[in-house]
Amino acid sequence: MAHLAKKHANRHDLPELLKDVPEEHQEPVKQMCLKMMSHDAYGKPYEWSTRDFECGAPLGRGKFGRVYLARERHSHYMVAMKVLFKNELRQGNVQRQVLREIEIQSRLKHPNILRLLTWFHDESRIYLALEIASEGELYKHLRNAPNHRFDEPRAAKYTYQVANALNYCHLNNVIHRDLKPENILLTSTDDLKLADFGWSAHTPNNKRKTMCGTLDYLPPEMVEGTAYDDSVDQWCLGILCYEFLVGNPPFESDSTEKTYAKIKRLEVHYPSHLSPGSKDLIGGLLRQSGRITLVDVMTNGWIKDGMTKRAAQLERGKENQAKN
Repeated sequence: MAHLAKKHANRHDLPELLKDVPEEHQEPVKQMCLKMMSHDAYGKPYEWSTRDFECGAPLGRGKFGRVYLARERHSHYMVAMKVLFKNELRQGNVQRQVLREIEIQSRLKHPNILRLLTWFHDESRIYLALEIASEGELYKHLRNAPNHRFDEPRAAKYTYQVANALNYCHLNNVIHRDLKPENILLTSTDDLKLADFGWSAHTPNNKRKTMCGTLDYLPPEMVEGTAYDDSVDQWCLGILCYEFLVGNPPFESDSTEKTYAKIKRLEVHYPSHLSPGSKDLIGGLLRQSGRITLVDVMTNGWIKDGMTKRAAQLERGKENQAKN
């Protein structure tokens, strides 16, 4: 992977780099950015290395590497350091996928998208310094919830935040293509961060044919092998919202063939505990064509009502915690 290269920011980029960074993190992130923009006496841009970070406890591991808690030595800012092994990437034939993830995620700056602060590499590894989402994968919280599902206010808030992140991606000609609870992280303030852009694509012409993503989330276009556009993300959002509320995806089956058949037939079963509003929203997203827009999702009545109720839930939780 010797062809790795990176674009260096300059000081004029600083306001954009700090956009949507929480106020309490503004100063350390600013210090990191200024360091990234600095040059030596010969005009050579600053190059990050492992010397700039103190590595701590492991946070998790994936197929091609591990994630560690790390601290940037100059600013003392805490990051999640994702370490990928180049030989494993080559063996898995996913070098291009990783490069695409770096290219796309490094330029996306949104409160509901996990920020890639900087990255660097040496002979054997690639290092991604990522924003920390302290509560980890949303999938873990869904599995640990009563009946493995969220209540409607929580599901509505999370659906809104994912829709907001996806809408930003689409405005920047990016399709995510691999939405699922495992690829979403949760912060200590109950906010979501869309992560893992390995299957994402920059699509100025808005038409693709690559089949990718996760089986239970595949849209009919991919199953049938036809060209598709960014509305595949709306389909996946419908699957995600259903899984939030039910505990499993609507087309889940015991074989790939059966799952494909259910997707093609749009065979969705709505359990009796779902409200009419939630079913209407999911139904508007899980259509063969004419799916509702992400703006429609964000302004939906069920979504807005659920967000209000979720805010009240969190406030009551804070009050109860203060009493104890």
